[in-house]
Amino acid sequence: MKNLSFFTSTAWLRILVVFLIGVIMAVGWGCQSSFGKTPTRDKFLQPFLSTSIWNMPIGSDAVYVKANIGKSKYATADEEYFFWLKDKYPHRSVYAPGAWGEGRCTGKKYMDIDIPIPDNLIIPDATKKPFRTPNNASAFLMPDGRTLVQLSPLARCDEQSPVYGWRHENVDIYGEGIGGAHFGSGLSSIGGSIRKGELTNDKPIRHALKVVIWADKYLFYDKKIPGYRWPADRADDYAAENYGGSNHALVQGSLLAIGPGITKESLNLQTPAAKKLFDALQDYGAYVVDDSAGDAHYFAVEKGVTDEFRHKYGYKFQSESGKFYDDFMKLFEALYIVDNNSPNSIGGGGTPRAALAPPIGN
Repeated sequence: MKNLSFFTSTAWLRILVVFLIGVIMAVGWGCQSSFGKTPTRDKFLQPFLSTSIWNMPIGSDAVYVKANIGKSKYATADEEYFFWLKDKYPHRSVYAPGAWGEGRCTGKKYMDIDIPIPDNLIIPDATKKPFRTPNNASAFLMPDGRTLVQLSPLARCDEQSPVYGWRHENVDIYGEGIGGAHFGSGLSSIGGSIRKGELTNDKPIRHALKVVIWADKYLFYDKKIPGYRWPADRADDYAAENYGGSNHALVQGSLLAIGPGITKESLNLQTPAAKKLFDALQDYGAYVVDDSAGDAHYFAVEKGVTDEFRHKYGYKFQSESGKFYDDFMKLFEALYIVDNNSPNSIGGGGTPRAALAPPIGN
């Protein structure tokens, strides 16, 4: 009974209250130090406005039209190059490539810009054997920290040479970021790219993606719908002759997404990377940005992503068979077109499926 009276005494209650207040304040300070600051993002890793097409989630008012994309022979990656330049590097002139195929580093047409690049920045030429003509879409963040210079197909064959690539007009990394050097569509080189770490870490991908599909089979063209729609500002110059798709809604710039009624379980996805891609495709979608020029489906990825993917999972991103290939094809087969994607209803409008990206912090 003495112990009970002690615990119920006024003095002890005062001590207990003071102790609890101290604990609460300490916890509060700890929370403030960990969570008190507004979350931000790195402009180079996830550029452009939170409401940019590359960061805006799919909305509840999205109108879905089946894309009718089937399996392809190859699952592969369209590799892109990104550099944050410093004034300490030597300034090199930029020239248009001398050819789309082999001979890119022979161009003579000056692109009206010099950029500071390290001497060891080498991007190989296209080759005839094996036949290899990568898009090499690229983005260079200039030393001012905001101007993006975008080139494609990027090439630089030796340490002393100029830089080669057709140039898109400069864009602001703090802006909308729509345009760039994917010249089949006119869309951004850096926006929507899968960055290093995004397929191998334990965090979701929180932005739209980019895909490349076979125009001969899937992309539509006629006089009323000339092979593209907003946000693309063009189609390939051969669109009238080569685009052979029958779906009027599927063109350069179409926003593709997995519908809300589909689940990872219903698709029977087997691999962790495909499950991450599923979530990104359902919450943010992917823009069609180029022609694969063959029976292949591509995701646009930063150079280095496929190497770390193979190191992490023990199998290749680029594949013709296997569990990841099977999952890759299931994702494309499940895609719909967000048919009401527009400047006034990015992602279809309504309530976004995910929170908007935090503000840029640098």
